[in-house]
Amino acid sequence: MRDRQGAGQPSELKARIVAETLIEGETVKAVAKRYELIPSTVSDWRRMARQGKLVLPNLDGVDFVPVEVEEITPAPVAQPLPVTSSSTIDVIKGDVIVRLDAATPTARVAEIARAMGT
Repeated sequence: MRDRQGAGQPSELKARIVAETLIEGETVKAVAKRYELIPSTVSDWRRMARQGKLVLPNLDGVDFVPVEVEEITPAPVAQPLPVTSSSTIDVIKGDVIVRLDAATPTARVAEIARAMGT
C-alpha cells in the first residue's frame, strides 16, 4: 500500500488491517508501518469499526502467528591489499586468494571483494 492516507482502499483490506491491531502485542503504529500508512489513518478505521461503519472479518478459528523480523548484518567486505611493486593485487578471504593484475579497475576489484565476502 503506497497510499499514505489509505484513501480508496477496499473496506475488506481496511477491516483486515484493523483486525491485525487487535492481536495481542500488536500496536496501531506497528501495523500502520507494515502497510505504509499513517497511524492516525488506522486509528480512524478502528473508530469506524467501533461505530459499526466498518465490518471486521470473523476471527473465530483464526490463529495468528507472531512474526519476528531479524535484521541481518551484511558480512564484512574483503578489502584488497594495497598494490605492491609486483604489479598484482591479492584479494584474500580466509584461505582463498584471488590475484589480479594491478591495472584491474577498482570497480571490478570491489565486485570480486564483495563476492568473496558472501
